[in-house]
Amino acid sequence: MADITLLDGSIGQELVIRSGDRPTPLWSTQVMIDHPKLVGEVHLDYFKAGATVATTNTYAVLRDRLKRVGLEDQTGYLTETAVRAARKARAASGGEGRIAGSLGPLIASYRPDIFPPFEEAVASYSEPVAHMKDHVDLFLIETASSVAHAEAAMAASTGHGVPVWLAVSVDDFDGTHLRSGEPVGDLADAVAKYAPDAVLVNCSRPEAVGAALDIVKSFGRPFGAYANAFTKISDGFLSEFPTVDALEQRADLGPAAYAAFAMGWVAQGASIVGGCCEVGPNHIAELAQQLTAAGHRIV
Repeated sequence: MADITLLDGSIGQELVIRSGDRPTPLWSTQVMIDHPKLVGEVHLDYFKAGATVATTNTYAVLRDRLKRVGLEDQTGYLTETAVRAARKARAASGGEGRIAGSLGPLIASYRPDIFPPFEEAVASYSEPVAHMKDHVDLFLIETASSVAHAEAAMAASTGHGVPVWLAVSVDDFDGTHLRSGEPVGDLADAVAKYAPDAVLVNCSRPEAVGAALDIVKSFGRPFGAYANAFTKISDGFLSEFPTVDALEQRADLGPAAYAAFAMGWVAQGASIVGGCCEVGPNHIAELAQQLTAAGHRIV
């Protein structure tokens, strides 16, 4: 059997749900400002469920997003707040596990059409990388929806003595293509150039993940996946300054159903699995149980 790294599940969406507040374009960053204790509670619940990686609540803590609401001068403070919450939760759970510094999409998620030019994007990512590089165990580039996005984020996060994991988001109904429409295979040159320590598929419908992994595994890097539980990324969410209430949670993807998908990815050779939006601690606990029952070792 295999050694499997078990990621946590949704951080941002879980915070929004637990807060009970009306969603805002700042998403989980607003929740962290208004309810800072919730962040540590979410991390701790995932560790208790069996996760061995805590992903920082920094997905949307980016200067270009904060600037829209006049909070760009809080970028460093909010990054430090998020990282500190993850580290404290790890300590409270016994001190085991890794902290993944999340690097979310610039400007907006699932919008490769408005991703900045390469040099601008590298400069933008260099700020959170500088804030986190001495305090996290790895960088997790999340929801990269185009080759250009993946390249810029890897260029900014590579070379700092911190492992880099690249996670890409694929078309909801055709996992052989990124959300940009580019074939997943077009990532091969960038992966060869920057040599990330793992290549993952994230924030996509679980039904699309398997086809993507069949391609990703050819890159010769450790690979895995963590899917979402949205029905799809709606047109409403692709508008300017969207809020998550434009997205619909699936009713057919409970813990057992989600774990069945993840176990399929493990059967394909994935060594890193977990969950993304709308996949919570109960899902991760079920996945941990199924992994153990199948004879895998969670590391």
